[in-house]
Amino acid sequence: MSERIKSFNEFYQFYLTEHSNTTSRRLHFIGTALVFIEAICLTYFDAWNLWYILPITGYFFAWVGHFFFEKNKPATFKYPLWSLASDFRLFFEILGGKQKM
Repeated sequence: MSERIKSFNEFYQFYLTEHSNTTSRRLHFIGTALVFIEAICLTYFDAWNLWYILPITGYFFAWVGHFFFEKNKPATFKYPLWSLASDFRLFFEILGGKQKM
């Protein structure tokens, strides 16, 4: 990733190569699922003051996957928005059976 990536589709292909470890993908999936569940619960219980826990939950699981299983640096540091969008895209592709967990 020495050159700057110019499109989301190009980034997503890179993202998939950085998420090839099964355990890491599972951790990303769990973290993203928990973020959705937490968002629903926080909305339902009108707990707007606790929304700061969403990125903590999501990043905890994802970064454990990167540092201990993928052994690489998360792309979040260089491409934060595309990385977040890719986390959601991978989550829904796994749910839909387009990607393996």
